[in-house]
Amino acid sequence: MPSAPTKAYLEPDGELLPPAKNLLVELDLSKFEETRLEAVILQQRAANYLAAAMIFLKENPLLREPLKKEHIKDRLLGHWGTCPGINLVYAHCNFLIKQHDDVNMFLVTGPGHGAPANLANLYLEGALKKFYSQYDHTLEGVTKLVHGFSWPGGFPSHVNSEVPGQIHEGGELGYSLAVSFGAVMDNPDLIVTCIVGDGEAETGPTATAWHSYKYIDPKESGAVLPILHVNGFKISEKTVFGCMDNTELAALFSGYGYQVRIVDGMDNINVNMAVSMEWAYQEIRKIQKAAREGNPITKPRWPILIMRTLKGWSGPVELHGQAIEGSWKSHQVPLPNAAKDDDEFDLLSKWLQSYKPEELFDESGIIRPEVTSAFPESGRQMGSHPLTYAGYKPLDVPDWKQFAIKENTVNSSCTKAAGQFLKAVIQQNERKFRIFSPDELSSNKLDAVLEITNRDFQWAEESRNHGGRVSEVLSEHTCQGWMQGYTLTGRVSLFPSYETFLGIITTMMVQYAKFVKMAKETPWREPIGSLNYIETSTLWRQEHNGFSHQNPGFINSLISLKPSMIRIYLPPDANCLLSTLAHCLRSKEYINLMISGKHETPSWLTPEEADRHCIAGASVWKFASTDDGVDPDVVLVGCGTEVTFEVIAAASMLRKDFPDLRVRVINVTDLMVLAGDGTHPHALSDKIFNSLFTTDKPIVFNFHGYSSVIKQLLYDRADTLGRVVIRGYNEEGTTTTPFRMLTANGVSRYDVAINALRMIAREVNPAKRFLADVHLHISQYQHEIRQHEKYIIEHGTDPEGLTARPEF
Repeated sequence: MPSAPTKAYLEPDGELLPPAKNLLVELDLSKFEETRLEAVILQQRAANYLAAAMIFLKENPLLREPLKKEHIKDRLLGHWGTCPGINLVYAHCNFLIKQHDDVNMFLVTGPGHGAPANLANLYLEGALKKFYSQYDHTLEGVTKLVHGFSWPGGFPSHVNSEVPGQIHEGGELGYSLAVSFGAVMDNPDLIVTCIVGDGEAETGPTATAWHSYKYIDPKESGAVLPILHVNGFKISEKTVFGCMDNTELAALFSGYGYQVRIVDGMDNINVNMAVSMEWAYQEIRKIQKAAREGNPITKPRWPILIMRTLKGWSGPVELHGQAIEGSWKSHQVPLPNAAKDDDEFDLLSKWLQSYKPEELFDESGIIRPEVTSAFPESGRQMGSHPLTYAGYKPLDVPDWKQFAIKENTVNSSCTKAAGQFLKAVIQQNERKFRIFSPDELSSNKLDAVLEITNRDFQWAEESRNHGGRVSEVLSEHTCQGWMQGYTLTGRVSLFPSYETFLGIITTMMVQYAKFVKMAKETPWREPIGSLNYIETSTLWRQEHNGFSHQNPGFINSLISLKPSMIRIYLPPDANCLLSTLAHCLRSKEYINLMISGKHETPSWLTPEEADRHCIAGASVWKFASTDDGVDPDVVLVGCGTEVTFEVIAAASMLRKDFPDLRVRVINVTDLMVLAGDGTHPHALSDKIFNSLFTTDKPIVFNFHGYSSVIKQLLYDRADTLGRVVIRGYNEEGTTTTPFRMLTANGVSRYDVAINALRMIAREVNPAKRFLADVHLHISQYQHEIRQHEKYIIEHGTDPEGLTARPEF
């Protein structure tokens, strides 16, 4: 007896969606009139021609005279093999837009080095000249386009932020799909068509990103139409997906939950593509309509197209008996020696002439109307879609002091206080703010937001169809991609994570930073919100999870980027974190890293004090200093929640043991104030730096992360390096106790005091009467460390009192 249809695939009226057992969606192509696609095919021909011309030619872009070897560029850069497939998709996106008044679409291209195809279409549709007047539709304009590609001062060979219509840096593969899904979140009318190359599809980040549609609520968000472009080859090897037959591909993606349509057959591929795009569009609208009318489909099966084309389609077929078209040899430059080898030159000439550029451009170099008629009218062109460059909507950020810790004698969790603040952010910013979290929101004590919102996982009964503001999946890559797409289309978000695991997305963050750096230098791109990270569950409180969870290296990755791009904050208590978080959510075009603890710690500063401290970036903490820090013998510096606690504890201890010792305690909450004068926008001037850190007194610097970070920042403060001891994490960790983590890495209160006394003892000054007791107390502090090691071996935990607020 056949099993009953599973409810998961029922439409509202009870009709079964195309069942998974059929795997492939079959469509009738016979009723489509191919003559409707004449302009579409012309558009592809023109785009293919321009893409090839950009790779090869520096002169004679429209072959107005016979091709000569001197017309060929000396350096041939670019990837031809993927271009015809991109042009096919671009043309059919345009066709769909023209068929329906309500199609609001732009294209994300995963094969980043297919920039010649993107640029060709942008030029043909007129979007390029909208942003760059020199690329007008004249012979001079097309000459500049062709000559300038991969030429100093021109467009690079991969898609970047200088290219209109783009929200994705094409330098590194794996992220286009997640970025596309981030873009459609809270954009209910938007469809993003995303081309995923079959090489890119082999990457780990892409493997998880296929599941992203399970986090799309069709009532409140738009849709992504993924197109897996299977042309069979990477740079010199066959692809995994290219070696799978249609049934295997259909089984895989049906298993993911998609409806699968294969677009293949080179003789009829344009008709197939047109019918398949229309089918996909109607399926998207069906799913959205049901949700928006209050009768959502449970686990809807969104459409995916798997497009099979020949690699380098329409290019040279073979050379010297070896295949080019349909092989890896067409991946980059199929005729690399065309300027020197007669056979390759003849083949290039025939190849370019095969597109008949005289039928595409008139005698003045103007694109013929038969070609331009394929593009949507101005205002609906993908290359000038406003969300790709002008979509920023600033947040209404609440007053953080409403959530501040008013009584600074009590302990509190920094992130728990932040959760209450974020709850208000969500309430005041409907559809403009999301939290992207790798399944660590509750663990990091930010779960107060769940009191007024939900997670948006649509395949879980308790969270589907509830408009959740929390996108939580156990994939840092996917969270990062979602956040990039969401931010680059004008919204603001937050990425909380265990500290050690942010390193997973380091290269993604670097790629994004490069995209934004260039965007800031591109006049027509308008500002965007900042990327905001909170690192919590820091290494100092990962003693229970062990050595693998103890890694502050994300700081090191950020600090090497363009100084104008990065902001790194280590707020020492809850009020400082609230002030910092409010600032970061208001900021634009930065990469903000906030590092804070989730366990209860003292609230050192009142709200007013915290605000002033965060504005300054660093300040003397008078309550912990001798005589408000005036005329110190030694300067103790804390940067980071746990290590600052130890600095204050050390100052309290030294005050009791050495009443005549004058101590100044400084907290640094904005790491970049330490950079050399003029090297970062937040860097302190030498005069202000010296007023805080003195010009001649010893400094003990207790840092949250690797000490190399502070050494790098202080390098330009040459007079400081000789009198500073820097202690931080030095790769000593295991499953142990919190205080043992501190002593093992030399940042405990005892270590701070020992280093301070050793530094002072270098200065032989008989007037300092306490110097006689230095050795006595150093020995006692070292003894305390050893006794602590014995205690935890016996008891398995730290002795009581180590987390008590120090007394002054």
